[in-house]
Amino acid sequence: MKKYILYMIMGLMTSITYGQDLEFTQFYANPIYLNPALAGTKNCPRFATNYRNQWPSLTGSYVSYAVGYDQYFKNISGGFGVLAVHDIQAKTINSSQIGVMYSYHARLGRKWSLLFGAKANYWQKFLDWDKLTFGDMIDPRRGFIYQTGDLKRGGSRGFFDATAGTVLFNKNFNIGFVAHHLNRPNESMIIGESKMPMRFTAHTSAYIPLGGRSKYTNTTVIMPSVIYSYQNGFQQINIGTYVKYGAFTAGAWFRNKDAFILTIGINTDKFKVGYSYDVTVSKLNNGVSGGSHEISLGFTLPCTAKVASFRTISCPSF
Repeated sequence: MKKYILYMIMGLMTSITYGQDLEFTQFYANPIYLNPALAGTKNCPRFATNYRNQWPSLTGSYVSYAVGYDQYFKNISGGFGVLAVHDIQAKTINSSQIGVMYSYHARLGRKWSLLFGAKANYWQKFLDWDKLTFGDMIDPRRGFIYQTGDLKRGGSRGFFDATAGTVLFNKNFNIGFVAHHLNRPNESMIIGESKMPMRFTAHTSAYIPLGGRSKYTNTTVIMPSVIYSYQNGFQQINIGTYVKYGAFTAGAWFRNKDAFILTIGINTDKFKVGYSYDVTVSKLNNGVSGGSHEISLGFTLPCTAKVASFRTISCPSF
């Protein structure tokens, strides 16, 4: 049990000092969280929500929420979006952020389009000092029984940061790149300075219909995808695919050295809902962590005026 407590302490201290970013399993359920360049790619008003509960069997689980809205506007030649995210880390650190973004949509010939997006984000982070434990609180035999002599230092921090991204796509393929925290703000919630490390993400996916199209039968589509992230020496790669038949979607993913992921969902032109479960395969095994549960919900409102020249990006649904 001690080693699992140690894992949680190490994870919490990493959050305090280096600030690794939140990642959702269902990346495309809220696309503007993945890349601000994806704002407005549905044309009509789009709303998306995510809920994630990571390692629920541990006392200090990680619970995250996200709500996003985006839409294409012809008069600004691009998409506008708003995104709010709240993250609770081990019941000790609360992080809230809200950002606005703009994505410029450009046509490159008859088949290709280029998107370029930028996001301005405001963060508010809180540290519950009373839930921290220190070495001078430990009795060798009886555990945590003493009061600490450590004095409270700080506890909250508010700051702005900037993100930029781009996406190149055609009817059946897309590839994108994002750079987060371009200004490297100070995120330290205690005395001193801790620059938020930049995070770089590259993502690509394909949309491959199988068989002929018919108005009488549903088309089966496979959507292989790869997402790679790098931040402060930490690397993460997600490889997987979704299979869509009519309104039903199922997928399988692997996140290197961490989890095997299963996803199911229903997706229509107006509504979608998805559920995914991460089976932990790291040293913090699934029986101890309880894996991770994630639910997404989204809907698209009817457009008041459709743009004839608008190109919709084909990408996974969840």
